[in-house]
Amino acid sequence: MRHLRTTTHPELRTTEGKTFNRNAARGIILDGENILMLYTERYHDYSIPGGGIDDGESIEEGLLRELEEETGAKHIEVMREFGLYEEFRPWYKADFDIVHMLSYCFVCNIHPELGETKLEEHEIQNGMTPVWINIHEAIKHNEHTIANSPKKGMSIERETFLLKLIVEELL
Repeated sequence: MRHLRTTTHPELRTTEGKTFNRNAARGIILDGENILMLYTERYHDYSIPGGGIDDGESIEEGLLRELEEETGAKHIEVMREFGLYEEFRPWYKADFDIVHMLSYCFVCNIHPELGETKLEEHEIQNGMTPVWINIHEAIKHNEHTIANSPKKGMSIERETFLLKLIVEELL
């Protein structure tokens, strides 16, 4: 899979230290200029659906599970690879200083009607909701959050970079 970008969170002075490696899969689902996103009330941002790959899962199995859980998507078809986004971020759990996250992104198709989500407790508490939104509006919204919100999450820069690249390459 092609490498899109590597970023290091500004709070990290080094990428050396006890590192937790996390693989994630994300699904890019377009309908014209509309994109299926997750709106998170806590961080006031839009993100591409997907998440961590469980032990024993392939990247594609994790992608399908995450899309079903977070969006209620049905009849998911993985069309092709889009790219790999690599991040080094501070980690908040004991025994590790850094998380090294690899996000494997894929272009997918789904049945247009979404079913019921199966969100995790922290996703529910954060106010996560699947929404179809115009991709340009999602970019503008995230850019405004980056510039103006003290409660922004650590993933918003990744998400906004990916959204702009999707516009450039897929629209």
